Amino acid sequence: MHSPRADPAARRGETLGGRRILVTGGSGFIGRSVVADLSAAGASVRVVDLRPHADPSVEMVIGDLAEPAVLAAALDGGFDSIVHLAAVTSVLRSLEHPLLTYRTNVAATAALLEAGRAAGVEALAFASTNAVTGLAGAAAITESATLQPLTPYGSTKAAAEMLMSAYSASYGLRCACLRMTNVYGVGMQAKDSIVARLMRAIRTGTTFEIYGDGRQVRDYVNVSDVVSAFRLALDNEDWAGPVVIGSQESLSVLDVLDAVRRLTCAEVPVRHVEAKAGEMPAVIVDPSKALASGWSPSLRFEDGLVSVWDEWSRADLSAIQMGVPVAPAFVGDGAPMVGDRAAVIVGDGAAAMVGDGAAAMVGDGAAAMVGDGAAAMVGDGTSVDGDGSHGAAHVPLRRAVSGD
Repeated sequence: MHSPRADPAARRGETLGGRRILVTGGSGFIGRSVVADLSAAGASVRVVDLRPHADPSVEMVIGDLAEPAVLAAALDGGFDSIVHLAAVTSVLRSLEHPLLTYRTNVAATAALLEAGRAAGVEALAFASTNAVTGLAGAAAITESATLQPLTPYGSTKAAAEMLMSAYSASYGLRCACLRMTNVYGVGMQAKDSIVARLMRAIRTGTTFEIYGDGRQVRDYVNVSDVVSAFRLALDNEDWAGPVVIGSQESLSVLDVLDAVRRLTCAEVPVRHVEAKAGEMPAVIVDPSKALASGWSPSLRFEDGLVSVWDEWSRADLSAIQMGVPVAPAFVGDGAPMVGDRAAVIVGDGAAAMVGDGAAAMVGDGAAAMVGDGAAAMVGDGTSVDGDGSHGAAHVPLRRAVSGD
């Protein structure tokens, strides 16, 4: 491993060339951006997800990570590092399906750690959440905050962090647990977080629902800044254990609504509904550890909203209604590529073909569809509205998850 103190490039996450990196949940919102960034840095990236990646040149294993055959195919050939994004990330769904949330967020993570250790993995960057801390009051959340999660979602993320702590101490597998706040940015059409819900309400002419009085406070961080945090977490030995990732710009739901109205010049009709169980009244974070280790947020919330609205305002309405990302991140110069790598499809469920090679069928564990056929259950380590709050839409859940 590179010493970040001796190598300034390592502190900036610029020494990833030639590394073999597995990205779980790499077809989702954060995952697509992480994959594009790592590939551009010269890393050899493989994705494991329930859904194909938007860029057909990306090496892909399609299947449920909780299935042993999928995990074996994903790690075949050995890897240096893992970015672990795949999870059940919805607070509401975790309340309704706690056992499934445990299976995906804890049992599958434990199996990934053990298989990763056997495959030679030296570093793992994990998408965690500040929901592991529960009620923090007005105090800024730091890495030393007591773990007292309020929901199955938060508790399973906390359990995964504990597993990673044990693997770091017992086996030397360095794990950085990025406790992210609300992540927003381009490519979030499939999300149900507050920014995506507001954009969707504007484009579809529907009413935006606010849980409670709308004064609950959240921190918002742009996906581009999250990507830089994952890059550093893979390559900088200062990044170990929990690391809070946030912009230090905490806004209420009403503040976000006002910012979106100013930018879009849309009225956005709203309706207040009853607050949900597990709602955290305030998420105020102190990312001093990340700042001291070479990371810093580059975009203020209102600046980051500009590109988000530009994307949503030009998107096809039917694509928005379907939750289809309209501007996927691609490797290289942004042009879609026709790959020549085969997608390994694990399980007997139907899956789209990726690349122009034959798909190898492995095992018989089906990666079942979510809801009425759309893979709408997506994970990136943040809750649907971030850190213990909720989104509006509910999608019936039957099986495990892809990455966010």
